[in-house]
Amino acid sequence: MKGLIPQERIERRIFVIRGQKVMLDRDLALLYGILTKNLNKAVSRNIGRFPADFMFRLTNAELQNLKFHFGTSSWGGSRKMPRAFTEYGILMLSSVLKSERAIQVNIAIMRAFVRLKQVLATHKKLATKLKELEKKVGKHNKLIIEIFEIINQLTQPAKQKRKPRIGFKPDPNW
Repeated sequence: MKGLIPQERIERRIFVIRGQKVMLDRDLALLYGILTKNLNKAVSRNIGRFPADFMFRLTNAELQNLKFHFGTSSWGGSRKMPRAFTEYGILMLSSVLKSERAIQVNIAIMRAFVRLKQVLATHKKLATKLKELEKKVGKHNKLIIEIFEIINQLTQPAKQKRKPRIGFKPDPNW
């Protein structure tokens, strides 16, 4: 069962909605090899296992945003808003869906979430290092500009003072 689902296929189905990484019921059902309505029935029979931080329904605006994101004109004709499952909700699904495939799919999904966390951590580290580098370069940049200004001043010929014209006297009443 190893390599049941390619990791990239799972990662493409993880979205950030309401600041949380989630997977939609239809995508999970597809991965588990069951109908979306059967997944939702199993969840409804065990709704106490899925508090708001494990699962929530999308709003119409969130659904429209996803449609816009993918450029699809329809979303499968569902009458209810899709459910979004957080990492914890997906873990809980393994206790609701008890097939061997569900177990293997959950393991693959958890690995995908861990990998995404690692990638995000790496990006945060890189962003921090870039900001530090910008600060250092910014300080050095100012110093380099000052050095060039001093060099320019030293290399330009000194301005000569004007010699007064002979025979010219300024009018003191003026």
